[in-house]
Formats: sequence, C-alpha cells, structure tokens
Amino acid sequence: MSTNEALLTLEGWYTYHNFRTINWEKWKAASADERQAALDELSTLLHVWAENEEKQEGSTAVYSILGHKADLVFMFLRPTMQELDEIKTAFNKTRFAAYTEAPYSYVSVVELSNYVHNPGEDPKANPHVRERLYPILPKWEHICFYPMNKKRNLQDNWYMLTMQERQEMMRSHGMIGRKYAGKVKQIIGGSVGFDDWEWGVTLFANDPLEFKHIVYEMRFDEVSARYGEFGNFLVGNVLNEESLKKLLHV
Repeated sequence: MSTNEALLTLEGWYTYHNFRTINWEKWKAASADERQAALDELSTLLHVWAENEEKQEGSTAVYSILGHKADLVFMFLRPTMQELDEIKTAFNKTRFAAYTEAPYSYVSVVELSNYVHNPGEDPKANPHVRERLYPILPKWEHICFYPMNKKRNLQDNWYMLTMQERQEMMRSHGMIGRKYAGKVKQIIGGSVGFDDWEWGVTLFANDPLEFKHIVYEMRFDEVSARYGEFGNFLVGNVLNEESLKKLLHV
C-alpha cells in the first residue's frame, strides 16, 4: 500500500444546482395571461418536487440569489443521475424556462470521507451517516454555494500527503465545523469526474453572518490556508411557492 493511498468515500444522493437568471425585459413584456400560464406550469413542478420529498425519494430547495451571477437556484437531490436529467428536461420544457437563462450549474454527489470513520464498521448502517448521505434540504433562510479544489502544486500537493497527514488535518478542520452545529448545515458534493471542480459545498443558515464566520475561521486552518482553492461564492434567500410568485409579480 502506498503512503499516499487514495481516500475511500461514501456516496449518497446525486445533486444538481440549477442557477437561473430571469430575462426581466422579456418577462415584463409578456401578457398577464402568458405570465400566469408560465407560473402555473412552474407551480405544477414545485408540487411534483414536494411530493417527491414527502416520499423521501429526494429533496428540493429554491432560493433567490443576490448579485449579478444569478437570480434563482433550484437545488435537487435525487437517487440517480437519470432523475436529475428528467428534472432538467421537464423544467426546460416549461413556459417559465423560456424567460430565463442558465449562467451556471453544478453536478455532484453527496459525499462523506472516511477520514473520521471507525475501521471495520459499516458506516451506512449508522442512522446519522445515512441522514447525511440522504439529507432533506433544511429550507433555512439563507444558502451559500461555492466550488473548491485541493491544491496539486509541486510544493503544496494535497494528493501527495500520506493518509495519516490528511487525517490529522481533516480532523482539525472538522472540529471547526462542529462549533457551528445548529447554526450552519453543510452538504458536501463530490464532483471529481462530474464537474469542473472537485467539490461543491452548500451551506444553509438562518443568519447569513454565519457563512462569513465559518468560512473566515476555516481560512486559518491549514487545510484551507495551504491546500484550499475556491471558486465563486453564490448566496441567497429562501423561497417558497408564495414568495417565488411575489418575486415574479410585475
């Protein structure tokens, strides 16, 4: 066995972040009947997704996004990639989709590492582990999403470290996250081979300052300070069917 052995991971539901911008000029130019028809189709999909979640066959969350990068994000968790593809196609066929564009999306699978698991036990037999692999999205007030990599530079190459070195650093990293239990809900999506980055991180909180606090504190941890690379951050506010319709009202 090599000193820098590959990490075994646990995978759960597949994830799809569908970011959308709204063409407000086109939306406002549409007749009231056309807009209502578009909203009705979107409402039908929202109900389908809610029923899926009630059956515990996946989960869905909708958030508005601040800044110029997007206006909305639809986040989906499903057992298979085929189901995510069906969701994407069904959405794209709606009248509402014609008034939007897709500036960004992200595909991954809910992932847990074995850095902290006890050897010899079946982790998926643990209810706590299963809850993390197949989570129901919390619909807390705010969302924060960002992609990240571990560095592969000559001097700072995460993948050339030994398993013991990585375990020790990740244990320290995890202790910081535990301080935010109940304040921040984190879902890690492994995306090696699926998307442009190695992980997509989704955070949920009822106080948006908790995003700033946890990300800032983790910057000082060696895992992030020395080995972390980060993409764009996208942050927003939760939407339900009523608040989504209010946002789209003109």
